[in-house]
Amino acid sequence: MTDTPTQLFIGGTWVDATDGATMPVDDPATGEILCHVADAGPKDARLAEDAAVQAQEEWARTAPRTRSEILRRAYEIILERTDELAHLMTAEMGKPLAEARGEVVYAAEFFRWFSEEAVRVDGGFGTLPDGRNRMLLSRRPVGPCLLITPWNFPLAMGTRKIGPAVAAGCTMVLKPAPQTPLSSLALAAILKEAGLPDGVLNVVTTSRAGEVCEPLLRGGRIRKLSFTGSTQVGRLLLAQCADTVVRTSMELGGNAPFLVFEDADLDKAVDGAMVAKMRNMGEACTAANRFFVHSSVAEEFGRRLAERMGALVVGPGTRDGVDVGPLIDRAGRAKVVELVSDAVKRGARVLVGGRAPEGPGCFYPPTVLTDVSHESRLMDTEIFGPVAAILTFDDEGEVIRRANDTPWGLVGYVFTEGLDRALRVSERLEVGMVGLNTGLVSNPAAPFGGVKQSGLGREGGRVGIDEFLEYQYLAVPVR
Repeated sequence: MTDTPTQLFIGGTWVDATDGATMPVDDPATGEILCHVADAGPKDARLAEDAAVQAQEEWARTAPRTRSEILRRAYEIILERTDELAHLMTAEMGKPLAEARGEVVYAAEFFRWFSEEAVRVDGGFGTLPDGRNRMLLSRRPVGPCLLITPWNFPLAMGTRKIGPAVAAGCTMVLKPAPQTPLSSLALAAILKEAGLPDGVLNVVTTSRAGEVCEPLLRGGRIRKLSFTGSTQVGRLLLAQCADTVVRTSMELGGNAPFLVFEDADLDKAVDGAMVAKMRNMGEACTAANRFFVHSSVAEEFGRRLAERMGALVVGPGTRDGVDVGPLIDRAGRAKVVELVSDAVKRGARVLVGGRAPEGPGCFYPPTVLTDVSHESRLMDTEIFGPVAAILTFDDEGEVIRRANDTPWGLVGYVFTEGLDRALRVSERLEVGMVGLNTGLVSNPAAPFGGVKQSGLGREGGRVGIDEFLEYQYLAVPVR
């Protein structure tokens, strides 16, 4: 902790907030304060924006290979410091060290991927159909960006946005979540060490998100917003972007259905459920929220899942042998407690878990509910906790209708051994991603994103850099 920056990073320099304000960073496993970091206000945000705007023109002219090599060096530094970064992440947001180490590797991969994409930005050339003009297409950076990241994957969500912005030649103001600023500050230090020029990345940590972000979005100099967070906040930011027509990409909430058909391999289904539900203690937009299990296998699936969930060890993420760390804060745990209580009042049976432990920290046990009513609040609320709610079905068409009966459409999971059914059901699900006989869909090489109110645009994959590039068409007369 002593070597982790705690100031704002503006124009390549570590500085205090102009009004001297700081905010605490809490350990969710104990409730104790880890440290205090600078708490930016509107003036600091303008200074960060100034630095990004000033650096944009020169950075856009930087050779693609130069941008590529900076990202590659940052990738290597991250991997060299896996343990250090994992301990930092566990301290500020609670996930067990083994999982935190996995996130560090996942985060680094975005820099490696986009280091390779940086040198592949292309355009086009041709003669227009009427033969009068040649068409020259070029792609150029969209301009200064505002990047807003969540707390649940504090390192990977930073690299997933910074990587393509750097590769495309965009400058940035990054605002991390107030619960987890340390991973973002450590990432800024790594990029500076890797050779990123001053002003290209600026980091403002703040507890005053509205005061900091709204003036930037309405001011006309920020040309791109990339946001990961709740749909509610996403709607508000879209409204703020409207006046100056800021280009946006958004990864918002999810309500993922997990479908287990009668012909599913239950070993695969339970393994997939453990990944889809318990990654990051269930605090993931991709987490399976609603488990629709065919009535012929529902009892067996529920029993097996409860056994696996009940065997997980809950405790501080730094402790050896711990599988499940604390939730992010008391508000997050209170939400889970309320949703489980509501489901039980409506007739749900608790197969395992279901009761928050006494003592310090924001812990909640892995929980499996069965006989869940469709009227339960957790059916249309993102749980963001280690709770699996099981419902039964008998008809394929009906379960698809129920799976799609939500304003969200980020990801769905389908478990079946029939190829025709796998393709048919996957094609009918109103989601941006499908895990077919797997509980993990996230990969830097794949386009990540959803439909409906789960967001706009895609991150990662070959299309991830497109969000940070504009086309210019040049008409050249044929002589």
